[in-house]
Amino acid sequence: MAHRPITVSGVEVTPLCDAVGPMGAALRRPLGEMFLGSGLQDEPWILHFHCYLIRDAAGRLTLVDTGIGGEDSPAASWAPVPGTLPGELAAVGVTPAEIGTVVLTHLHSDHSSGVVTGGRPAFENARYVVQQAELDAARGAVLDTLLPPIKDQLHAVEGDAEVSPGVHVHLAPGHTPGHQIARVGEVAMVGDLLHHPVQLDDPAIRYVYDDDPETSARTRAEVLEALKAEGAILAPAHFGEPFLRL
Repeated sequence: MAHRPITVSGVEVTPLCDAVGPMGAALRRPLGEMFLGSGLQDEPWILHFHCYLIRDAAGRLTLVDTGIGGEDSPAASWAPVPGTLPGELAAVGVTPAEIGTVVLTHLHSDHSSGVVTGGRPAFENARYVVQQAELDAARGAVLDTLLPPIKDQLHAVEGDAEVSPGVHVHLAPGHTPGHQIARVGEVAMVGDLLHHPVQLDDPAIRYVYDDDPETSARTRAEVLEALKAEGAILAPAHFGEPFLRL
């Protein structure tokens, strides 16, 4: 079920837990190999798959990421499908048709598979905000099955942009070419900027599935340094707790 929302500058941010479970065998490796240089012991790594719902003072709704999708989604080979995002939204009194903006931090299957249901846009009235660099790099099932149904609703941005009143996106490349984070006041929804708490202590620790590990480490260090200087609230996609005050 959804965690408690927090309110910043009159905007409510609610974390929605789409799934909890280990990474499937298709991608799983010992933790020390997944996080190079971390010294982590090989133990079960239970991921949480968080999406975030933003409700501004005027009642406008923005969703950050759409989760792992159904049993036939591109994430099915490694993630604990089906995701429960539709039920999470219902539990906080929101229907998919009420979502006006969807921000996709990036197009990896555990963040974007929920854009489509039954071959149609899951959020029929929403703009889907993606960095142009991410669209340019799209390949495979995401390109073939997820993007075509929402092509008329795609809203490509380049770099920093305000995508809904008070909701800003910022390019944060490395994990993917067009990875972006979303900001609402002091809350930073950072997608896959980092995956494991060990990277908070040492942003140089690399994740084996980063597209560009060097750029990802540099971006992670820069963003975390800025957020810590602000005393911001970190909202990561895969930690057990959805909010962390830096």
